[in-house]
Amino acid sequence: MGSRTTASTCALLVALAGLAAGCSSGSNAGAGRIQVVAAENVYGDIAMQLGGRLVDVTSIITSPTADPHLYQPTAQNAAEVGGADVVIENGVGYDAFMDKLLSSTSRSHRQTITVADVLHIRGADANPHLWYDVPKLPDVARAISNALVASDPGHRAFFTQQLQRFERSLRPLRRAVARIRSGAPGAPVAYTEPVAGYLVDAAGLTVRTPEEFARAIEQGSDPSPQSVSAMEALITGHHVNVLLYNSQATSAITNPSAC
Repeated sequence: MGSRTTASTCALLVALAGLAAGCSSGSNAGAGRIQVVAAENVYGDIAMQLGGRLVDVTSIITSPTADPHLYQPTAQNAAEVGGADVVIENGVGYDAFMDKLLSSTSRSHRQTITVADVLHIRGADANPHLWYDVPKLPDVARAISNALVASDPGHRAFFTQQLQRFERSLRPLRRAVARIRSGAPGAPVAYTEPVAGYLVDAAGLTVRTPEEFARAIEQGSDPSPQSVSAMEALITGHHVNVLLYNSQATSAITNPSAC
């Protein structure tokens, strides 16, 4: 893979990581505005872009170092979900705490969006990092926009305009994916864990990482010596063009400087 394509891959990952980590943490409720609660700030950011001045958005998980699997909801979270007009969760077990909050609160007109359902992602082994599926982000945005319209039908035209603006903002990302796919079809890559798996698939790249290694790192356990040796051989033998690693979960095994 040429240096330009490699740079495009890295820039695309940085852009998506920024989207996931740099979103708003919440806002004070305003009279007449739609109250939106998102489990993760990546979805809260999308909702804010789609709703603009007509929404108040609160995101529960806002720190890039927080683990949604381990998050324990607070009484404040329960109050926020209980008062929400629109609730957005990731699904596929990534933010199971939201199921507890939704089941313990009720609101007759509440719209609930489970992104995994929107994208038809099922199974206990499914990759939950759905926001990396760049080609399908418009589907997620449309589901959120539809929920906003259902909550405030009088502003349908405004929400439609915001949705179109958001979809236009995705064009550089989608062009970057297409450029990698056409410029380096099937290029071999490795990752320390399958966080960016959807993005890699969309770009048409070939993952060489031993599955046992990636799953162990993702689950926080030690990979087998055999899979570690196989992973090291990929790097030292120059059998992959790019190594993608999660800087939020590094160890002596995954630190690229050790390769």
